[in-house]
Amino acid sequence: MKQTALLAAAFCAATAMPAAAQEVTLGLGYSNYSRAGSEDSALFAAEYLHAPFHEGRLLTARFGAALEVQEAGDVFAGVGISGVIGLNNDWFIETSVMPGAYHESSRGNDLGSAFEIRSLLAVGKRFHNGKAVSLALSHKSNASTADQNPGVNSLTLRWHIPLSR
Repeated sequence: MKQTALLAAAFCAATAMPAAAQEVTLGLGYSNYSRAGSEDSALFAAEYLHAPFHEGRLLTARFGAALEVQEAGDVFAGVGISGVIGLNNDWFIETSVMPGAYHESSRGNDLGSAFEIRSLLAVGKRFHNGKAVSLALSHKSNASTADQNPGVNSLTLRWHIPLSR
């Protein structure tokens, strides 16, 4: 009887929670290129995350798009999938994989090809108004699909803004 009441209470709480909405994420950070002679620089990132296509007990998955512009002039645009694992007290872990196009501003920042894949891992905290802040570590490389694959790592502080609630 006690277990049934706990399960019913958990179900009611879960169904009363608002569904994850579309979201825009803006970020500022710094990128470190692995190649000698490269130009490390500040980074501005913007992402659009669509409404989830899967909302499980722990994992929410959705499609998204990312645009990253380096102070040095490098640009990356990608589309892919993002997953969020909800933790206690509105904390979350976010991960994404977004293949896309990369244009370098200088020979030193060449990552080996125009095709690059950005993978991201972030830890964040969601506030009562639906907005959130996260700290993300990302890596771009061509996954050895080209002759050279030096890669670039970025650390970004991000602000998440829901488009609807």
